[in-house]
Amino acid sequence: MSIIEEKCKQKGVRLTDQRKIIAKVLSESKEVYGSKDHPDVDELHKRVSNIDDKISIATVYRTVKLFEEAGILVKHDFKAGKARYELNDDHNHLIDINSGEIVEFVDRDIEELQKKIAKKLGYNLVDHKLELYGSKIKK
Repeated sequence: MSIIEEKCKQKGVRLTDQRKIIAKVLSESKEVYGSKDHPDVDELHKRVSNIDDKISIATVYRTVKLFEEAGILVKHDFKAGKARYELNDDHNHLIDINSGEIVEFVDRDIEELQKKIAKKLGYNLVDHKLELYGSKIKK
C-alpha cells in the first residue's frame, strides 16, 4: 500500500481502482523521478496512462482535488504557471529562478521561528508554506 493510500484510509477517503493508481504514481514520483519532482496534472495523467490508459484527465483532476481537500496533497504554483502537487508533509522549498530546480529542505530553526512569530502575534500555528526563490551562487 502506498503512503497516499494509507493517508486516504486514515482520513476515510474511498479509493477506487483508478484512484489507487493515481495515489501509487504520486507516492512513487520522488523515488522514480527524483527529489525535485512535483508533477502537474498533465504530467501525472501521462504517468498514470502508462499504467491504465482508461484513466481520463478529468479523473486525475478530480482525484488530486479530492486528495488536496482531504489534506493529503498540497498544491504549489512555484510561479511557473502550472499547479504542481506533492504529499503534504513538513518541508520547505528553495526554487532556483534560473533553472527551475526545486530543492526541498527541513530546518528546525525555521519551524520554531514560525511558531514563535505566530504566538507573538496571538496565534497558534496550524499550517504553513515556505517558498524561497533565489539563484545559485557562482563559485
